[in-house]
Amino acid sequence: MSSLDGKVDSLAPYALGAFRIVVGALFASHGAASLFGVFGGAPGPGGAVAFGTWPSWWAAVIQLVCGLLVAFGAFQRPAAVIASGSMAYAYFVVHQPDGLLPLQNQGEQAALFAWSFLLLAFTGPGALALSRTRRRRTQPVAA
Repeated sequence: MSSLDGKVDSLAPYALGAFRIVVGALFASHGAASLFGVFGGAPGPGGAVAFGTWPSWWAAVIQLVCGLLVAFGAFQRPAAVIASGSMAYAYFVVHQPDGLLPLQNQGEQAALFAWSFLLLAFTGPGALALSRTRRRRTQPVAA
């Protein structure tokens, strides 16, 4: 293993942490746009999804809550599994009927989010996660 490989490997947890933060923040911004009509991405004439509307409002709640949990690295694995599942549902129920491939059915975002969150569920939060600081505080100090 070269010196460069060793340096890159030592930075892998930070790259994973940065990936988690960016993906979670992007996902949360979709939820905030749909729920509160912010960021210019809200659907509908009123600027926000009507309260309790199935499945749009519930999807937006999942996006906001799970996106924030993943971004901060708190309960990241279960939040990532829920987020991945919601995007898989969106892909197969909303996009798939319009065409087989993501480029045909405009499902690229749903597919990328689904696979990104599945990856994060298996790899863990990486560096810079709240769960890591919580774990450090609860572990007994070695004598």
